[in-house]
Amino acid sequence: MNARLVVLVSGEGTNLQALIDACADENYGATVVAVGADRDGIGALDRAARHDIPTFTLKVRDFTSRGDWDQALTGACQRYEPDLVVSAGFMKLVGKSFLDVFGGRILNTHPALLPSFPGMHAARDALEYGVKVTGCTVFMVDEGTDSGPVLAQAAVDGKTNEITAFAPLLAPLELAGAVITADALHTQREHAQFLVSDKKAHYILVVKKNQPSLYAQVKNLPWRAIPAR
Repeated sequence: MNARLVVLVSGEGTNLQALIDACADENYGATVVAVGADRDGIGALDRAARHDIPTFTLKVRDFTSRGDWDQALTGACQRYEPDLVVSAGFMKLVGKSFLDVFGGRILNTHPALLPSFPGMHAARDALEYGVKVTGCTVFMVDEGTDSGPVLAQAAVDGKTNEITAFAPLLAPLELAGAVITADALHTQREHAQFLVSDKKAHYILVVKKNQPSLYAQVKNLPWRAIPAR
């Protein structure tokens, strides 16, 4: 019998899509039975709809307290009787009610090698620190922030000497509302490629050293934008 997965999302749903694609293999051993979100109008909900996966949306602002929202999220997930709850880019911390029911069954991913660089800007923080090796982590969610037991990790070369030259160029893009969601995908002496997310899509952004004013006007960025699959 396949494990039943409820996936929680807040963005475009690239991790969700990876799970959906993996579950298409009958030998994978899991099925996405529902997708829950903390906001509407996001790509992840569109992806779920294209695969006829039930969805639900619970916005924190629609509840009188964070605790009430947490209880509602708990109940919404319980209705689908999941074996595991997967946080796939879900930008909210779950609370006591949720952990009381699903504790030990909530998986999350993190773009750094925990316990180093917890928090929302892990990739940026790792680059600014100058690490020689970085990577990603799959871990079990507990009551802390990115503090649960580590289940799996993969490491990649931080390429510090090359990447740090580009890090200052990325900060204004973050201030403009975009999020750097991964470390450099590729670097050479004169340019680096970063995976960047704005409110609508994910892109591969090519940053060139000879363009120090690259982010002077965000709307006119000379980037090569390639929507990520």
